[in-house]
Amino acid sequence: MSPNPTSLAPLAKKLMKGVIVVELLGFFGAYGLFHKMNDSQDFRSTMNRKLPSILEVYYQSNEWAGVHGVREKDLAAWSVEQD
Repeated sequence: MSPNPTSLAPLAKKLMKGVIVVELLGFFGAYGLFHKMNDSQDFRSTMNRKLPSILEVYYQSNEWAGVHGVREKDLAAWSVEQD
């Protein structure tokens, strides 16, 4: 005996709302991370040590948007700090 499609409607609505909430949280989380990396070279340095692949995505997205030189400035500043 198969369930009545109308009895599944409330479950489908809850599931869809949950998916939308998760996507919104992911979007705003990614935006917040990008904004923090965009504002702070120190935070980018931390990301370089802990999650270099995320920093690479940041650099690439800037380059695709036409913002060049951020990677080079960071590398120059970090090499001076190590000396």
